[in-house]
Amino acid sequence: MNTIKAIIIPGNGDDSPSDKWFPYVAEELEKLNVKSINVKFPDPILARKEYWLPFIKELGADENTILIGHSSGAVAAMKYAQDNKILGSVLVGIYYTHLGDENEKKSGYFDDPWDWSTIKNNQKWIIEFSSLDDPYIPIEQPRYINKILSTEYYEYSDRKHFSEKNYIVFPELVEVIKKKLLDK
Repeated sequence: MNTIKAIIIPGNGDDSPSDKWFPYVAEELEKLNVKSINVKFPDPILARKEYWLPFIKELGADENTILIGHSSGAVAAMKYAQDNKILGSVLVGIYYTHLGDENEKKSGYFDDPWDWSTIKNNQKWIIEFSSLDDPYIPIEQPRYINKILSTEYYEYSDRKHFSEKNYIVFPELVEVIKKKLLDK
């Protein structure tokens, strides 16, 4: 049997592997025998596609990999799935346009149109977490992705961008992955 691995993809702005809920999720997935990769990404401020997508490939993302992306890391996960087969993805604080932000425009993720059907068909499942009070992502963005990709969708009213300093555990994320692995 092939080993399942999970790659945690941070958002732009210089996230560290020790930030947010990343260490918690990595540790909990290891308890489920999921090899967890939670490392520093290159080009951390802009998170440009030209650096991040090859780096995800270098980390070994394949049909036995779950990509767990936060914010621009979730955008990177979708773009990676557009050209590569993976097991599944978890998109936290996701969006599909540059939202008028200059750094997002420079990232390169929004230069080409999305190939939604390929993103969907290149993985077995897609899980989404969003929050109504996200100060950066209008709720219409994740709702649209849910609609177009038929994701398993979890919407909260009080999680902001899933990145506040006290947001260091994320048991719901671990539980949905656990359920997906048991359903295999």
